[in-house]
Amino acid sequence: MNLLERIFDYPSATGALIVAGKTAAIYVFLIVGLRLLGKRELGQMSLHDVVLIVVLGNAVQNAMLGGDNTLGGGLVAAGVLLLLNRVVNVVLARSRRVERFLSGEPVLIVHDGHVLRGAMSREGVTIEQLHAALREHGIASVGEVHMCVLEVDGTMSVVPRQASVLKTRRHYRGLRLP
Repeated sequence: MNLLERIFDYPSATGALIVAGKTAAIYVFLIVGLRLLGKRELGQMSLHDVVLIVVLGNAVQNAMLGGDNTLGGGLVAAGVLLLLNRVVNVVLARSRRVERFLSGEPVLIVHDGHVLRGAMSREGVTIEQLHAALREHGIASVGEVHMCVLEVDGTMSVVPRQASVLKTRRHYRGLRLP
């Protein structure tokens, strides 16, 4: 086998379909698994989160490709991942129900200086993370907050008491103000 044949080696058609099927299954599994971790996990990655992502990548590579270490097999897996990611983004843009399921909705965690501990614990937000978000917004204490919302991307939006709140057309779970 000459050098070019070894570089551009490829799996059989059946092998390529097997790689594509395994890759699709792994992609769906990881989307659902990461969604179940919660918004806050995806918003700010700690050292152990980065290690998890790296190890996940290595672990699923073997599951997707199996014994196929050809360039063609890797390209099939990469192509399936890119295609699935594009399909998911298109579906998210067209379906509010799917967007709500995969992305979640913003959640109110502080209202008029009162910490909503139930919402915080459901979303995996610690009091230390809340205080860090308040400091990032230049707020010294929870008593100075009109509302703090955990956004779908894991960030926290903080509205001080003296600020006016802009209304949106979107309905937020947990944002019904008492």
